Amino acid sequence: MNDISKADQPQSDQQVDQPDADQPQSGQQADQQEQQVVETDVTRVQLGDTEVILIGTAHISQESVETVERVIEAEQPDVVAVELDKERFQSLRNETNWEDLDLLEIIKKGQLTFLLARLALTAFQKRMGGYTGVKPGAEMSAAIEAAEANGVEVELIDRNVRTTLLRAWRNTPWWRRAELAMMLMMGVFQRGEVSEEELSDLREMQNISVILDQLGEALPDVKEVLVDERDTFMAHKLQNIDAKKVVAVIGAAHKPGILRQIEQAIPEATVEEISTVPPKHPISKVLPWILPAIVIGVFVWGFFNGDTTQLKTAAWAWVLSNGILSALGAVIALANPLTVIAAFIAAPLTSLNPTVGAGMVTALVQTIASSPKVSDFQTIGDDIAEWKGWWSNKLGRVLLVFLFSSIGSSIGTFVAFGWLKNLL
Repeated sequence: MNDISKADQPQSDQQVDQPDADQPQSGQQADQQEQQVVETDVTRVQLGDTEVILIGTAHISQESVETVERVIEAEQPDVVAVELDKERFQSLRNETNWEDLDLLEIIKKGQLTFLLARLALTAFQKRMGGYTGVKPGAEMSAAIEAAEANGVEVELIDRNVRTTLLRAWRNTPWWRRAELAMMLMMGVFQRGEVSEEELSDLREMQNISVILDQLGEALPDVKEVLVDERDTFMAHKLQNIDAKKVVAVIGAAHKPGILRQIEQAIPEATVEEISTVPPKHPISKVLPWILPAIVIGVFVWGFFNGDTTQLKTAAWAWVLSNGILSALGAVIALANPLTVIAAFIAAPLTSLNPTVGAGMVTALVQTIASSPKVSDFQTIGDDIAEWKGWWSNKLGRVLLVFLFSSIGSSIGTFVAFGWLKNLL
């Protein structure tokens, strides 16, 4: 970015000049001064001829909603930029878009994991929003509505959410993916309340830095994709908005990173690289076949060199451990009886075929045997805000069947190795 002007000192939390304390103030002046309260979540940056006003928000905070509305009304910007991509923008504007899901097509394409991740994030935000009485993304909706009311252009500056999730998964070493999946599951079922005061503390720059540092230490690959790369992407988008004044509404967690980069030239090659989904590593294509190859190899070895009784015992152990534990997962998800039977039959076979998982089979059977109704698609966003809603909503239950039967089959595979090793 050329022609970027830098202040001698970072202009965070810029203040409006206040009248001299000794000078008498009229009632009107007092009202104006009260309205011109220092916005601790607002920072101004001058990029050449463009003034960018960054508002760091919490996505479930009424205070953030009010700040966004107040700043846009006071500043009258040419452009309002929001931390959204096209998909999330449409989701925010059309809350019933879950109705458009073709569940059978999603299962056939093997995209249930992505759908589960998306709903898990929605559930966590919905639950947190329930404690503050504010819908997740309400400040983004407020920004869009304020822009439209003033005839102001809305700019979407965030990276595609699917790209972000896939980059997070594929850039995470395979041995740490279980930890990432566990964190996601905790977001689904973990309970905890949050207040406006706590949200206000979390928006403080120093507190955010500590949290991000902790995340970086725990899961550096995930933090880089979910936070750092998006900071770069959004900073670049803001640099290239052609307007005199821009109000940018962003999550408080992204504000420090954007401020670090927005006055620096960001190469197009960097933006292009972080905007693409990395291909699967060649090892990841081979890795799923290693375990089935070992199992089949052990059985072949046992057939030619082992004891017949041990071979039969190992075979029954493989069938029963996979089948029973996968079926148990389906039972925990309150699956249809036909789905439970399908889990028992499919798991021993799918464990030897990485292209088809037990969860895909059980989800398909559950969808056919107990098909989600239109009302389930309409209310899924609200139902999953409470963990019980995953079971009461038929769409949520399909996803639980997929998840729990898959986990059961995986555990069963490792349990069966206790008998398979006797064949060697």
